[in-house]
Amino acid sequence: MVARAVPEERLNLDTLPDLTLIVPAGHAVPLSQVATLAYEQEEPILWRRNRDTVLTVRADVNPGVQPPDVSGRILPKLADIKASLPPGYRIDTGGSIEESVKANEALFAVFPMMLLAMFTLLMAQLQGFKKAALVFIISPLGLIGVVIALHIFHAPFGFVALLGLISLVGMDMRNSIILMDQIDHDLEAGSTPWDAVVEATVRRARPVVLTAASAILAMIPLTRSVFWGPMAIAIMGGLAVATFLTLLNLPALYVLWFRVREPAAGPLAGSRTADEPLVELALADSARIGVSHGGVLANGHVASRRSSE
Repeated sequence: MVARAVPEERLNLDTLPDLTLIVPAGHAVPLSQVATLAYEQEEPILWRRNRDTVLTVRADVNPGVQPPDVSGRILPKLADIKASLPPGYRIDTGGSIEESVKANEALFAVFPMMLLAMFTLLMAQLQGFKKAALVFIISPLGLIGVVIALHIFHAPFGFVALLGLISLVGMDMRNSIILMDQIDHDLEAGSTPWDAVVEATVRRARPVVLTAASAILAMIPLTRSVFWGPMAIAIMGGLAVATFLTLLNLPALYVLWFRVREPAAGPLAGSRTADEPLVELALADSARIGVSHGGVLANGHVASRRSSE
């Protein structure tokens, strides 16, 4: 139950000093005897953030436009206003940019443990420090394609694009591990280090390219998404460039790292003269038999027998 005075009494501020109060002794006294009344204006609601009084300006963006792009255009125009603010006042950027900064800080906090876990798994799989370090060195090559793709499509490098970059590192490491594993298999089969590097790269080039192409094509539908678009663009551009650079750089760095030398030509190479024609027949198992004037070539070895005719 609410008891209220008549409108003439409660809507007139001049009657407020005469408002009666009951003191603990039981007497009624006017309000003017226990309080000083003054009239002034103040904000009805004071919003605070981190214990600071704040005034928030909100706005919506057009469809297909991302908030970081809009903020990137507005912030330079606010530079003069920020410089002219009196002490105690400032302009901060909130919204998706602020949330992205918070997410990046939380992500960077676990980066050392993540890198340590990745390197430990590489060591366990490749069984060697040099091989794991080589794969680790190759992995950042995808950043080149990420920067180019984001620049071409005018996509911001935000939190989702960073997630795409992290997943891209794992994809590139997978391609490097595939090549490393094939080189080890060829070495165990008896191939020379030089032939193992060359043959492994040639044989694994097609599977690696096809796998990368399937992943790139699968990301095309996500490029139309406002939220997931930067991640898809980062993966597509980075994976395309990283796959190409991995097929070129990993064999070259492997040869330099492990000091692999190209085998010298055999002592009989180039000893055949122009008047001794050679006919080579391709057989199964890559075995070759050649017949020359006075000689037989079998599996790359020549048994020379000069005729007295």
